[in-house]
Amino acid sequence: VVSAMTSRDLLGIVPELVEVADVDADILYSVFSEDLTHREWEGMAERAYEKIKAGADGVIITHGTDTMGYSAAALSFALQDLPVPVIFVGSQRSSDRPSSDNATNLIGGVYTAAYAPFAEVVVGLHETTSDDSIVYIRGTKVRKCHTSARYAFKPVNDWPIARYVDERLEMINDRYRPRRRCEPRLLNRFSDKVSLVKFHPDFNPALLDWLIDDGIRGIVIEATGLGQVSKELWPAVDRARREGVIVGITSQCTWGRVHLNVYSHGRELVDRGAVPLE
Repeated sequence: VVSAMTSRDLLGIVPELVEVADVDADILYSVFSEDLTHREWEGMAERAYEKIKAGADGVIITHGTDTMGYSAAALSFALQDLPVPVIFVGSQRSSDRPSSDNATNLIGGVYTAAYAPFAEVVVGLHETTSDDSIVYIRGTKVRKCHTSARYAFKPVNDWPIARYVDERLEMINDRYRPRRRCEPRLLNRFSDKVSLVKFHPDFNPALLDWLIDDGIRGIVIEATGLGQVSKELWPAVDRARREGVIVGITSQCTWGRVHLNVYSHGRELVDRGAVPLE
């Protein structure tokens, strides 16, 4: 698998696209998704913004699946007051395999971008192992949960917004931002001075001190359960507060909420300035 494709290749592989919508295809980057950084998020957001300002009824971003959830979340914040949907699509099976899901995901995504009643950043891939349906999941509520299955992407603490099935779109979730006439806003200034850290037994708190020494401005700790970490981390969290470094607490559990007021260790984190991230 190599990351090289022109816009003409894209339309040539899936000629059905021209029957769904008037498609204008560009190449922004040609890289593997694990090589994307915040700079590419800024570029994707800016290009989507330009297309919307130029009158696009919807935007499709084809993207590798491994970090698609990160990019979808980033653009959910970078593109404010959207008048139309922005849809990430990809494939779990490469185009050289007869079981590839790329064409189905792309056709469904283009139809949804053109006709969906919602205006949000979403990820759209297969709902099951078959080609029967594609679901569209809010960009801030989606996670890749399987390495290779077509149904790899699942919503976390949410329902999918919509489903594409039998060449039509059906709404699943009544909580969504509707398509409307409005001016989008571009807020695409990201920083790389942030780190995601996973707590585990015997975690070395010196890692947090090293991040602070390195000039980090924000640390998100994936804690256990409701948001618990070892008391050995408390001095580093204290230091972070003193030096103006934001420490956010989330959970390693896929579903559920952080609640730092249940156990004394959680309350100790709050007393030291840690922020529960729901």
